[in-house]
Amino acid sequence: MIGARVTKLRKLNYMSQKDLAMNMQLMGVDMNLSSLSKLEGQTRIATDREVYAIARILNVPVDELFKKI
Repeated sequence: MIGARVTKLRKLNYMSQKDLAMNMQLMGVDMNLSSLSKLEGQTRIATDREVYAIARILNVPVDELFKKI
């Protein structure tokens, strides 16, 4: 699960959950705040499409999201 890593990278980019969710929507990925919160809280698994979009938005390679904190 990538939730903790997404949280860390998002904060390093000075991005709020709302900003990340909005950028996901702009990329055509249906992500609301509740879904993002569950993903970051590791109670929800990200889809392949979501992983790709998050990596693009945070400007990191996809494998960066899977690294241990």
